[in-house]
Amino acid sequence: MTSLLRLEKVTPDNVLAACRLQVRPDQEEFVAPVARSLAEAYTQPEIAWPRLIFDGEQLVGFVMGFFMVRFDPDNPDDAFRSGIWRLNIAAGQQGRGYGRFAVQSVCEEVRRRGQTRATVTWAPGEHGPERFYLGLGFRPTGEKSGDEVVGELALTGAGA
Repeated sequence: MTSLLRLEKVTPDNVLAACRLQVRPDQEEFVAPVARSLAEAYTQPEIAWPRLIFDGEQLVGFVMGFFMVRFDPDNPDDAFRSGIWRLNIAAGQQGRGYGRFAVQSVCEEVRRRGQTRATVTWAPGEHGPERFYLGLGFRPTGEKSGDEVVGELALTGAGA
């Protein structure tokens, strides 16, 4: 991984490249295409935080964080939730630290917004992202979101 890694907003100049980004075929059932994520971000701008991942000038991935006030504002026990909504690393770019960089970047934004934990969901399966998220320290909460496992990471100190 190089020091040229950065997140950028999606713009008219890079949106087509973003929509062409594809994960490995065996991962397609586990993550929505970038175009769908961008459509969801467009309809929920108060929640979604879509960003492109660049290494130098090369687009290598897409991450979308989410920042929700509360799932149920009438329930004081319902937790504030923020974290990873989508993560797509280009098929030929996986295993180079880009996913880790993206997750850490979203976690930094979660902290910047004053929250102390990040959440993510994943569908169980042989080619799914469970090992990746567990390797970053996320732990299952015991909750489900549809058929997906809900994981959380406590954000303490400087690292995610």
